[in-house]
Amino acid sequence: MVSHHDLSRTFEIKGRDFSKAGSISINIKEILRELGIDPVIVRRVAIASYEAEMNVVMYANKGEMVLRLNPKVIQITLEDEGPGIENIEMAMQEGYTTATDEIREMGFGAGMGLPNIKKNADMFELKSTIGKGTSYNIVFYLNSKGDV
Repeated sequence: MVSHHDLSRTFEIKGRDFSKAGSISINIKEILRELGIDPVIVRRVAIASYEAEMNVVMYANKGEMVLRLNPKVIQITLEDEGPGIENIEMAMQEGYTTATDEIREMGFGAGMGLPNIKKNADMFELKSTIGKGTSYNIVFYLNSKGDV
């Protein structure tokens, strides 16, 4: 299982780089597996980190995702530099998308990203500034009660 030492890893995401899209979430999944994290939690973290990563690839110029882990919690934070989200309430609704036709033709942008993050996380905070970017704070508890 997880040692009592904190772990932190930082990953850079390049906007519009579909050739590497998803590689960071795979890396995070492998790190968590190697540390012996419960496979159910690993799956939830992998889904949420993939969706957040893809949002940067599809919409932002660049972003930085940070994985932090301690014996009680896994935290994924992400800051991107992009257009920002105009209406967070709408963006959180399943099926709502601002993806271009080009992105949808590639099989992305179905409007499930943010709802999937919320569904898989124990806690999800999203802040966005138009013309500046979006920040994500995604938390997963390593025990069933969520005691931090």
